[in-house]
Amino acid sequence: MLRHLFLQSAAKTIFLFFRFLATGETFRSLAFTFRISYGYISIIVKEVIEELRNKLVPLYLKQPTCSDFEKIAKDFYGKWNFPNCIGAIDGKHIRILCPKNSGSLFFNYKNYFSIVLLAIVDSNYKFTAINVGSYGKEGDSSIFEKSPMGNHIRSGTFNIPDEKALPGSDVVLPHVIVGDEAFRLAPHMMKPYPKNQATLDNSKAIFNYRLCRARRVSENAFALLSQTFRIFYAPIAVKPETTDAIIPVTCCLHNMLRDEYLQKGKPIYNQDIELPVNNMFPIARGGGFGNVAGFEIRNQFKDYFNSPQGSVQWQEDWVRRGLI
Repeated sequence: MLRHLFLQSAAKTIFLFFRFLATGETFRSLAFTFRISYGYISIIVKEVIEELRNKLVPLYLKQPTCSDFEKIAKDFYGKWNFPNCIGAIDGKHIRILCPKNSGSLFFNYKNYFSIVLLAIVDSNYKFTAINVGSYGKEGDSSIFEKSPMGNHIRSGTFNIPDEKALPGSDVVLPHVIVGDEAFRLAPHMMKPYPKNQATLDNSKAIFNYRLCRARRVSENAFALLSQTFRIFYAPIAVKPETTDAIIPVTCCLHNMLRDEYLQKGKPIYNQDIELPVNNMFPIARGGGFGNVAGFEIRNQFKDYFNSPQGSVQWQEDWVRRGLI
């Protein structure tokens, strides 16, 4: 009898927690549904979140090895036609309610309060590395520059594979992460050419198309994350430190669901639901000019994408349609 009551209570707790993540209901709303005080629900959510973070992060967000990145680079070239790419990086503002006595720390350029999620995503929309907890007022590449992943990449301790020749050529280039204009150009970080340059130079427009084609996996990953966990549809009404724990847990659960999809070949969520467009906003633009090595590497990628060895047959048509 006691064991039955314990299992029933545990199942109720788990169901309550995942309903909180899947719907984004407030604690007071959940209190009416589960006949539990909203104060006790807050304790349940916090304890379950901490336990899941301790158990799931080492499994689903562990530091990728050199061989892991080599496999990711192979998948990026096979699926998105961008060689020597080990991930797409992007940052998103996660809406929160204004924390007490926080001033303007969490107030962002979109005029709401937020915590920034900075993530590197692989070719299968899985999160490989994340940084959570930056204030909403921060923007551009400053978050990346001070993050642990940024420090590891600059110091050469991120397990990035050695330089490799591009397919079908003898041009040897480093493995790179692709991002948007918010990031600073560097040997291991590629971003598009400025729009005014791409408009006047067709080869630069083609590079921008090829880079954006690979980079969109990060946008899609955030959309899938929000579609599954509706808690991101509205401001998260918990303390910032609890939100900092919720985000890694949802990223881990997202990776687990993606593994299930890749194994069975079908999604476990409803694809007929329209993807959200206004629940996560990009971080502020403008990441500086980068360094000389970054410019040279980007130019070499541009030349490769415009060569017979590196071009794809549809790139000219897409650029002419004005999609860059």
